[in-house]
Amino acid sequence: MGLGSQMLSFAIGWELWLRTHDAFALGLVGLAQVTPVILFSLPAGHVADQYNRKRIVLITQCLLSLCSLALAMLSLHQGPIILVYVCLFGIGLARAFNGPATSTLLPQTVPPESFTSAATWSSSAGQLSSIIGPALAGALVALLNNVTIIYVMDALAGMSFLVMVALIRGHPLALSRKAATLDSLKEGVRFIRTTKVILAAITLDLFAVLFGGAVTLLPIYATDILKVGPEGLGLMRAAPSVGALIMAIMLAYLPAFRQAGRTLLIAVAGFGIATIIFGISTSFWLSMLMLLLLGGLDNISVVIRSTLMLTLTPDEMRGRTSAVNSIFISASNELGGFESGLTAALFGPILSVVGGGIGTILVVLAVARIWPQMRRLKTLDAPDHIKAV
Repeated sequence: MGLGSQMLSFAIGWELWLRTHDAFALGLVGLAQVTPVILFSLPAGHVADQYNRKRIVLITQCLLSLCSLALAMLSLHQGPIILVYVCLFGIGLARAFNGPATSTLLPQTVPPESFTSAATWSSSAGQLSSIIGPALAGALVALLNNVTIIYVMDALAGMSFLVMVALIRGHPLALSRKAATLDSLKEGVRFIRTTKVILAAITLDLFAVLFGGAVTLLPIYATDILKVGPEGLGLMRAAPSVGALIMAIMLAYLPAFRQAGRTLLIAVAGFGIATIIFGISTSFWLSMLMLLLLGGLDNISVVIRSTLMLTLTPDEMRGRTSAVNSIFISASNELGGFESGLTAALFGPILSVVGGGIGTILVVLAVARIWPQMRRLKTLDAPDHIKAV
């Protein structure tokens, strides 16, 4: 599923840029996908805590595949761009319900003592998809000069994932027995708000990616600034995932974190610095190096945040807390894309990217001051988490 999703993201960005040459049109891709996530993630989390989670995944996966097929038809016939955004809204709606339910699959199949390792390897698998997907998509576009086949491949990948999920036989997790009241929907929000290290980690991720949304503008850099075409765009899209995969392998073999909080703060600050250098670079290889660094530093944040969510969340609340986490992640990724597209349309892509990097560094300083619990966080073992909360 991850491979097809990465190829779809490449295809959407490339096709819309060529059809519109409008940075704002690229930004609207993020807005169309994040709106249903923000609107429906909390109810989706409650649904995931009340009903069969695997069944929810299967239903949402069908919707994702149907949206990909609809995009293929629109691409083939050069359909109205507004319908492209409708399909993206459908993808966002499916992901709003898919995310909280999918998050429970790992705890059903992995023992608690292996959560950190599982989060690392899960991230590695996702990053591998992010490496192969854009590179393959770029090669296909260069070869065929259209993206229609990419949407079809994403639909086929989604159906393959559906079959694999149907075969999972894990131990059941506790389900919430509460009715779908407004108070029960707010429990996930309250849990994250009162668990300070999780709140700080999510805030760092939210604003770092919100301000550092350089990936959205890569089609502009590929055509107008670095002039490397679809093949270069494919390599640039893959570069952050290569860096993330390298970092994931390093984390798998290095000793466990001993200063996890400080490591996270330094990693996000480095993310901001790398974003600034990428923004002003006119060298393809320097830009590639910065994208590699961005991916590696971001993966540190992913592993630490994912481990905290796994070890501190009760089983009966995983759906709702995951829903809140999904809102933060989607807001950072998709709204970050919208913010980058909007500021690029107003001030140009370079100022958009550089300003985002500066904003990321300022957020790190603010989080370190507001939540000293993050600075004091040592290892990622559960007893230390409880002491730091």
